Amino acid sequence: MLQYLVILLDDTSVAYCHAENPLKARNLMPLDTLRKAVLFGMKENLMIQYVYPEYDLPEEYHEVIESIDHVKIGRDVAVYNEVPTAITADNAVLRLPIADFISRSYDIAALIPQVKRLNICITDIEHFKDEQCEQYSKALATLSEVLLQLGKADKQAQVNILTDRLQLKHMHNCGAGDTNITVAPNGKFYLCPAFYYDEKTGISNRLNHHKPTSERSVGDLDYGVQIPNPQLLKLDHAPLCRICDAFHCNRCVWLNQKLTWDANTPSHQQCVLAHLERNATRDLQAKMMEAGFEAGEEIKPIDYLDPFDVREEF
Repeated sequence: MLQYLVILLDDTSVAYCHAENPLKARNLMPLDTLRKAVLFGMKENLMIQYVYPEYDLPEEYHEVIESIDHVKIGRDVAVYNEVPTAITADNAVLRLPIADFISRSYDIAALIPQVKRLNICITDIEHFKDEQCEQYSKALATLSEVLLQLGKADKQAQVNILTDRLQLKHMHNCGAGDTNITVAPNGKFYLCPAFYYDEKTGISNRLNHHKPTSERSVGDLDYGVQIPNPQLLKLDHAPLCRICDAFHCNRCVWLNQKLTWDANTPSHQQCVLAHLERNATRDLQAKMMEAGFEAGEEIKPIDYLDPFDVREEF
């Protein structure tokens, strides 16, 4: 069931997840289209997430934007594509290649006390190598130590890849096409912004076996959301994911389709990263419990990093 509506206000709206936004030419959503998108959100009782470009919008857009409860990505939620020296927003997204996350882990750790929540998004997951597992785990441990010390000082901060798993009892993934849908400046729906970027840049939809096409839309504001075989995006149709307990895993359907040709099946890289994070959270949980903190249900030890490697046991 849909819960969120992502509204891309412009082709140059900020990238806030794994996929880069390659579009450089401004293409502001027409005001009438924005009104229709907000009305759709109201009728469907959806939480609105506006994704802003870097430039200021015309004054007449603000009244429509403020007519419904919302979050402003690129405004309320700050987005950084490199490690800043300081963060002034309560909530921030930090988008980094794996190598930068590893090499700048101490600088990133220093930012944690400045925010209420920091979402870390690795932008080149497809290039992750198993040889980087130890380095990635050490970087996670660096961040965990800051979180532990904050707790001991009776302060709190959230880091998605470390603290989300402490609170979750079931999968809580991206949900593109399942719990959220994106409407682009052209008034069409897409599973997420990345599919719109692919369409605009002419990247062939490899799952269309009839003819080469970059068409990725799944409906429009006039006729509603129309996802072919929507059950194939759901957890109960994902054999590996539905028995996995890396509940915080992003399970990015765009990355899935890109790397495995199946929107509901994550790649080896995504699974390994998620389980390294899960195990780092388990270590953090043990230290929190030792210090006398409430740390949620115990995360059990495992001896694998990719559920596919032990699928015969499930």
